[in-house]
Amino acid sequence: MFVVDTQIHIWKEETPDRPWVPGARERIRLNGHREDPFSYEEALELMDEAGVNRALILPPSWEGNRIDYALEACEAHPDRFGIMARVPQDNEAEGTAMLKDFAQNPHIKGTRLTFHRPQDRNWMIDGTNDWYWPVAEELAIPTMVHAPIWKRELGEIAARHPGLKIIIDHMGIMARCVDDAIGYWVSETADLAAHPNIYVKVSALPGYSTQPFPNDNIQKYVREMVDKMGPQRCFYGTDITRLLGHGITYTDTIEQFTKHWDFTPEELEWIMGRGISEVLNWPVED
Repeated sequence: MFVVDTQIHIWKEETPDRPWVPGARERIRLNGHREDPFSYEEALELMDEAGVNRALILPPSWEGNRIDYALEACEAHPDRFGIMARVPQDNEAEGTAMLKDFAQNPHIKGTRLTFHRPQDRNWMIDGTNDWYWPVAEELAIPTMVHAPIWKRELGEIAARHPGLKIIIDHMGIMARCVDDAIGYWVSETADLAAHPNIYVKVSALPGYSTQPFPNDNIQKYVREMVDKMGPQRCFYGTDITRLLGHGITYTDTIEQFTKHWDFTPEELEWIMGRGISEVLNWPVED
């Protein structure tokens, strides 16, 4: 099975010449990520152990909008890594210029926008991010979006920009919701299946259950998403640095789907790697 992880973060230690954004360390702790650096070399070791063919690097928010380390990883291992790059969402001129550059860079497979932090939560509805959607559509840049509270608005954007591929992070679940509390958010996201240009990452799943692995109590919500969206539009992902400190291995995140939960081989082919590879036009190797 060809396996693609749709979300990992890699980063270097904070230094005076590589400062993090203010308040970043506290936010890392709040969200459960480890604080120690996570290198692409370490990521590769874990990927090889688990049988992960590729991973999409989402440069972490605590390093701002920089993507230099992600580019380093891709240049060293272009067959293993791709980037969903960050852009300055509140700066149209700079952001537009960056998107035009991204469209020419083979390592950059798309972008990732966030609307869940205090500083960016309202950017989808107050006009700040309006510039982005038509530019990304024109340049055919797939876009991952973390915006749990703006599902209706995402649907409206998808309808206005049918040529733009929108990939919703983590089934659209609000941070720190667990167990049956995720049901509302999952159903709200699954209802966006009416928009054929919306896709979903069924990602970081062990973090949404308080029960022991394999977290069977949330399988029904993943099943709901796959049934409504179709397996071609649901993509496996780990956010692995949120899981390593909680006794979950990379192999666990794969076997949750392949051994413990009830998915057919045909569904697994799409969910575990084929779907995201086709959406990003990153062909699966023979």
